Amino acid sequence: MGKKEIICIVCPIGCHLQITKDDTDPKGYKIQGNQCKRGERYGILEMTNPTRVITSTIKINRALLNRLPVKTKGAIPKDMNYQCMELINSLEVDAPVKVGQVIVEDILGTGVQLVATRSME
Repeated sequence: MGKKEIICIVCPIGCHLQITKDDTDPKGYKIQGNQCKRGERYGILEMTNPTRVITSTIKINRALLNRLPVKTKGAIPKDMNYQCMELINSLEVDAPVKVGQVIVEDILGTGVQLVATRSME
């Protein structure tokens, strides 16, 4: 049985998790070092299906600034990060844009929206 060590990013504490595959545990993994249940869930997800929220900027026309901050409204599979960034880098919108406005309804077929995180006139 191998052991993997990661730092939990769920909260500011940054617990050092030790994750061990454990077929006797109903969850399939034994997590140590977490100070809360969220750390345990994070550790298991990192081993089974790692995901990330993407934050970036896109080009905006006819606005005071030339870049609009955006983020995915939920997490997408980690192995899709580069593909997602390629799509985000190709996007361009026209002002005005309101905070929370959906820029892409279903990014890369994940069911996750890309939304504006700032209003721009």
